[in-house]
Amino acid sequence: MGGAGATWCSRRPVRRRWLGGKMAAVSLRLGDLVWGKLGRYPPWPGKIVNPPKDLKKPRGKKCFFVKFFGTEDHAWIKVEQLKPYHAHKEEMIKINKGKRFQQAVDAVEEFLRRAKGKDQDLTIPESSTVKGVMAGPMAAFKWQPTVSEPVKDADPHFHHFLLSQTEKPAVCYQAITKKLKICEEETGSTSIQAADSTAVNGSITPTDKKIGFLGLGLMGSGIVSNLLKMGHTVTVWNRTAEKEGARLGRTPAEVVSTCDITFACVSDPKAAKDLVLGPSGVLQGIRPGKCYVDMSTVDADTVTELAQVIVSRGGRFLEAPVSGNQQLSNDGMLVILAAGDRGLYEDCSSCFQAMGKTSFFLGEVGNAAKMMLIVNMVQGSFMATIAEGLTLAQVTGQSQQTLLDILNQGQLASIFLDQKCQNILQGNFKPDFYLKYIQKDLRLAIALGDAVNHPTPMAAAANEVYKRAKALDQSDNDMSAVYRAYIH
Repeated sequence: MGGAGATWCSRRPVRRRWLGGKMAAVSLRLGDLVWGKLGRYPPWPGKIVNPPKDLKKPRGKKCFFVKFFGTEDHAWIKVEQLKPYHAHKEEMIKINKGKRFQQAVDAVEEFLRRAKGKDQDLTIPESSTVKGVMAGPMAAFKWQPTVSEPVKDADPHFHHFLLSQTEKPAVCYQAITKKLKICEEETGSTSIQAADSTAVNGSITPTDKKIGFLGLGLMGSGIVSNLLKMGHTVTVWNRTAEKEGARLGRTPAEVVSTCDITFACVSDPKAAKDLVLGPSGVLQGIRPGKCYVDMSTVDADTVTELAQVIVSRGGRFLEAPVSGNQQLSNDGMLVILAAGDRGLYEDCSSCFQAMGKTSFFLGEVGNAAKMMLIVNMVQGSFMATIAEGLTLAQVTGQSQQTLLDILNQGQLASIFLDQKCQNILQGNFKPDFYLKYIQKDLRLAIALGDAVNHPTPMAAAANEVYKRAKALDQSDNDMSAVYRAYIH
């Protein structure tokens, strides 16, 4: 079951309930049986319990710490996402038909039967290694399933959560298909190894630790390819099976549980949270000593909350977002910004050497996220300015090619400038860095500035141009397609 987060509230009764969309008085206390709602997943029966003393209280709205029946999960649940068990039992049973859901309800009923003769205490043992301890942010959700989020008979609560309506997870090889061979091990995990062992770079001694990788998009495919070429054995998982070369993969939880160090690279804060906190997610595979490295570009709050839940289960955490694009990923020339567990950073040395030209250790968790957003803010703003200059040249009768030639001979000359201008001149916007992701990074960078009351007017202006480009259906094109926002 996916994790959730907010601030632990006192045992003082909180009076909330829905009736016709309005709040009505009802008391929730420590020990109460409730229905807890996690993300887009069905309500699940649980009991309000005490959290472990050594579990740091997450930030956010008032909440209760809930132990769920029929699973190993516990979570911080916002007050507004809780309903009394008995009052809403019939309602919930009508909208949830999965086998495990029924088992959870049966477990509640058995608990109630036993409680008649014996006081049951579901308080979680006060240990940082207790299974199922979760904390972190919760998105705003609705109680009822929507048309796009049906409650399926095949146990929707534990359905693989990152499939985007796809029934089975799969390993997507895309650009690395020709370089890899599939090794279906007796354990059933899906591992991939370099097809040619002579490709191993003699200057890098690959770690003997088992490596996992979650997410094989534009960046992930190149990263995995280079890990393999440098002699690492990698177990991979990807959420879609749409691309040629796809093979049946395993859940994130299984990858984490079978590997020593698992890397992940997904698109945004929501995807990063779902990957960790969702059913069959990373957190389900974390055990003491297991290592998780998040390479996604997200905000500092998100990565801090993910670090907290990983560590709460005895795991080790490192954030390591990367600066670069698909070509630099393929070439093993990324710049890695890391923060968190310094020992884990050192354990990742051979992996970082394989995937990047350099890495920086920036201290405590959150620092790498902030630095990455600043880097991408500068890059995104620069790209918008390049597009603006090229369009101004065109409308004033100047040669765009001549402008590029002049820039390439001056102080602004760079591979980035030349490649992006060539994209525009050739009308080729095949994605090397998705426009929708640079706009996401600009938005997060602006929010970072707002949080410290620092002005970001250039980024704000650039962000508006990218939003205009997205409205023109350029989201899945390269970031250089921001040019089209100026010509429409």
